[in-house]
Amino acid sequence: MGRKIKDFFKLNIVKGDIGLWMIYFLLCMVSIVTIYSASSQLTFKSERHWEPMVSQVGFLVVGFIIAVVLSKVPCKYFKLIPVVGLPLAFCLLVYVLVASKGVNDASRWISLFGISFQPSEIAKTMLIMAVAVVLSKLQKEEKIKTKKGTKIVVRATKGGYKKAFTIVGLLTFLICGAIAPENFSTAFMLFTVIVIMMFIGNVPVKLMMKGLTVLLVVGALFVTALLVLPASTLQNFRRAATWKHRIEQKIGLEDVDKDSQKYKDDTRQVNMSKVAIASSNITGVGVGNSVTRDFLPHAESDFIYSIIIEETGVAGAVVVLLLFVMLLIRVGRVAQKCDRFFPAFLVVGLGLMMVMQAMVNMSVAVGLIPVTGQTLPLISHGGTSIILTSFNFGLILSVSRYAEGVADKKGKAAKKIIEDEDTLLETDEIYSNVGMA
Repeated sequence: MGRKIKDFFKLNIVKGDIGLWMIYFLLCMVSIVTIYSASSQLTFKSERHWEPMVSQVGFLVVGFIIAVVLSKVPCKYFKLIPVVGLPLAFCLLVYVLVASKGVNDASRWISLFGISFQPSEIAKTMLIMAVAVVLSKLQKEEKIKTKKGTKIVVRATKGGYKKAFTIVGLLTFLICGAIAPENFSTAFMLFTVIVIMMFIGNVPVKLMMKGLTVLLVVGALFVTALLVLPASTLQNFRRAATWKHRIEQKIGLEDVDKDSQKYKDDTRQVNMSKVAIASSNITGVGVGNSVTRDFLPHAESDFIYSIIIEETGVAGAVVVLLLFVMLLIRVGRVAQKCDRFFPAFLVVGLGLMMVMQAMVNMSVAVGLIPVTGQTLPLISHGGTSIILTSFNFGLILSVSRYAEGVADKKGKAAKKIIEDEDTLLETDEIYSNVGMA
């Protein structure tokens, strides 16, 4: 089996880290099997049994082609993408806030040429790429002599960290501020990823702490306003009333009649997700044998992890979790191999975003955090989500191909040094023998 995999990669169809490709393929396989089982409600609505799975396979194939093409593009050219992509994403976000119609009580989607998508998904990738460019431009290499040779220590240029904090902070404020009114969970995750990237990029902790303190104060005032103002007043401010309801429900301030139909409707997803997990009986009921899928809203997208647990038990839940953990580990290794800042920052940011989204989705499914509407990357049903996630995978794979080239160069250089040292030793030995003669 291992030889067949290696022979496939020798065909030069796919390039980049083999481990990352294997994770990508396994997530796609899990998606196909689970969507076939979890999409009973979609099947009922369309009256076509195979349609949800066929469309999912189609999107996965398109996503695979995108990943393959991008994996062969030198990662240095990716610096040009956010120059156009970030302003475009911001304009789309503003358009969503101003002109689009709400879907599922949230104006997150727009439709262009018959294709519906969430601009926030595009904005996530564009902002991460832009931040990677900014942080890489404001770095320098400071060489410090050590006993073992030359060690490169990364330092922000004098005054550069202030520029990085200002530019990245402004970009993050604009993009996350435009996302938050309709999709706070995405804005929060993206903000967290950017903060981690800034920390890795040597932006001083003192500056970041000052900024975070200001945000915490503003956030506390905002939450206080939500709790104080009546729901009737908040109805005019997008999803503010929904946020107020969820906060009060979570901290127990809301006087809830658990026998009311409204309460049952509001908690139906969470309750049915718990039923699905409880029905697994640790070992699972078997692939395709889910019962809860017929009663769980969005079982094929937001709560697909619950169906995975119900059908495959703890083993399936752990396997999916480990796939994303392995993705983060592989991304970290790729970043360590890079000898330039931009690809390292880019691969870390994209990897963190995908893994964090997966963790949020799984946490919602098991009831650890409130419902957020985040999908499970590459597994949940959805065309644009799969295509954009595959786009991100393609960027990561391109960086991994670059990192492998760097590692090969270092290996060849080290081999040459060893060969030169052996040659010198042989020469010294010849001269020594001649002298003795």
